[in-house]
Amino acid sequence: MKYAVIYEQTGTGYSAYAPDLPGCIAAGATLRETEDLMRGAIEMHLAGLREDGDPIPEPTTVAD
Repeated sequence: MKYAVIYEQTGTGYSAYAPDLPGCIAAGATLRETEDLMRGAIEMHLAGLREDGDPIPEPTTVAD
């Protein structure tokens, strides 16, 4: 599955979140660092859902 991720520039770097995975966020000094951190955050978020027996949300956000 592929989830849409929103990246925003901040005063100190970048932040990111996945709209289809509430609470799944990351922040870093550079865009590249934030992308790497967000990949890890999504993996960890999904692993936590699986461990808790919660359903894995289907991606529904579309970006253009």
